[in-house]
Amino acid sequence: MSSASKALELLSLFSEAKPEIGLSEMCRLAKRDKATTYRHLQVLEKAGFIEQIASSKNYRLGPALLQLGRMREATVPRKAGAETALSTLVEKTGETGHVTVLSGLTLFALMSSESLKHSTRAVIDVTTFPLHATASGICAVAFGPDELFAAACENFEAFTDLTPTTEHSLEALVTTARATGMGCSIGRFEKEINSLSAPIFDQTGQFAGAVSVASVASRFTPELEHTIKTELIAASRRITKSWGGVIPSIIENAWSSAMPSHQELDTSS
Repeated sequence: MSSASKALELLSLFSEAKPEIGLSEMCRLAKRDKATTYRHLQVLEKAGFIEQIASSKNYRLGPALLQLGRMREATVPRKAGAETALSTLVEKTGETGHVTVLSGLTLFALMSSESLKHSTRAVIDVTTFPLHATASGICAVAFGPDELFAAACENFEAFTDLTPTTEHSLEALVTTARATGMGCSIGRFEKEINSLSAPIFDQTGQFAGAVSVASVASRFTPELEHTIKTELIAASRRITKSWGGVIPSIIENAWSSAMPSHQELDTSS
């Protein structure tokens, strides 16, 4: 990995739950020595990607990212194309919904929305999603570029005792995802959270991201699972259409086979 890549990788450590990070904590999170981490932080600060808070000496994301974010959304309107579908998904499932986008071999958080129906709910507080442990990650490996499987196998971090930590166990989940048209993570990233994810495609015809629902495990009844799957299919179609893509027939067929009672779902939405 180049020095530039290592520096930019530090940006993924910031999140809504951790908007400010000090040098010592940054070293611990990045698993790098202090001198190297400080050098990378200086590069990012000079570019405006981060800034140091004078009172605490901690670092936070910088203003240059605002300009890049606005330019990205203006030229590739991903959020605008997903907002309505995500809002409907959350309303109809009563659970937390979120959308991820694939860039290279990394799956990034795009947006999330929490339902106010329950006081206890899933919270999306990560900026990148592990390919081997999350529903959206498994969805990406199943329907994205072939290189994603190897990328997923490079880091089999065990988040819970159910996290897949071998190529064989990951392959089994990917096979199931391809058969059903959805990624699934039952307590594999967070012990008490069950997630389902459907793929999204753009104008290139390639996998572009995923739309997902994360539910507290105690509420994940067969009835709720069925509702989530039904609404994910609708959301995937809507977002894919707004992003200029078309759902591949192999996935439409997988959805019909997995949910035979809903073969008549409107595929034009």
